[in-house]
Amino acid sequence: MRFRLNPLTVKKFRRFQSIRRGYVSLIVLVAMIALSLGAELLVSNRALVVSFEGRWFFPTYGHPLPGTVFGLEYQHETNYRELAAQFTTAAEGNWVLMPPVPYNPYENDFRENTLPPTPPSTADRHFLGTDASGRDVLARLVYGFRVAIFFSLALLVATYVTGIGIGCAMGYFGGAFDLFFQRLIEIWSSVPNLYVIIIIASVVIPNFWILLAILWIFGWMGITWTMRTVTYKERARDYVLAARAMGASHGRIILRHILPNTVSVIVSYIPFQVAGGIVSLAALDFLGFGLPPPEPSWGELLQQGWANLSAWWLSGSVVASMVLTLVLVTFIGEAVREALDPKMHTTYE
Repeated sequence: MRFRLNPLTVKKFRRFQSIRRGYVSLIVLVAMIALSLGAELLVSNRALVVSFEGRWFFPTYGHPLPGTVFGLEYQHETNYRELAAQFTTAAEGNWVLMPPVPYNPYENDFRENTLPPTPPSTADRHFLGTDASGRDVLARLVYGFRVAIFFSLALLVATYVTGIGIGCAMGYFGGAFDLFFQRLIEIWSSVPNLYVIIIIASVVIPNFWILLAILWIFGWMGITWTMRTVTYKERARDYVLAARAMGASHGRIILRHILPNTVSVIVSYIPFQVAGGIVSLAALDFLGFGLPPPEPSWGELLQQGWANLSAWWLSGSVVASMVLTLVLVTFIGEAVREALDPKMHTTYE
């Protein structure tokens, strides 16, 4: 049995492809996410390949290799930049292949007679300079993007599962169930979530999962109102009445009939939810209530740039990265909304 897409779905996808700005933005964003997944191959202080006395080593994703493996005197993990310099000096046929940026986001690289932050330098391979702690800015940008995008995607999944489930139930069942959740959402939405985060941060050190849980607890209500309205409208359609007459259960009607007809609304909100998650995490990190140091974070870099205004590469690089990411997400959202516009795919009689 051959799988075939719905002709209307194909038409919508082709419409999205025709919107070049959104389609190219999607390709660029997917490429950025793919590169961030393999960031250790591009930005890391571990060598990609080491050839030593006829043996090959691939340290990037393996266990730490002590210096004694390569004939050095120390037992801790090998410094591959120094090892590469020694191999070059010795000229005995051994060699080291390093990533384009040979630093990790946690490593302090202090230079003699120079205090960090230091400006961009191609000679030192700090292409965007170092921060106030001597850490490579480009490395922290790359790994910070990976943290931010996956935090935002995880937050999107959590809030959508909760919000869509409760919103559909509110719109479909109505009555006392709907009234109860309306009052609950009105009360819960009036709670200042920033104060809650400050209180929690004063008790425990927030991490990825704690921040995700807090933002999820306060972030599911937006999509809930939208799904309640859409479901309330859809439940009065003839196809829902026909499904009820045929004896379909409530769960089947919601999952198999109503949700597929609201997918355009759900998909249209996704890019803007992703952008909101990235901005929320950066804002919390900037205020000091986000990820604990030394986790790579765009907000923490922005805060360093604010504290060191003369180090233009700090604030300039992170602002450029955030603007690029948010513009890409916005273009994708606009293209998705236009491609799924019901007026483009509906015949009125």
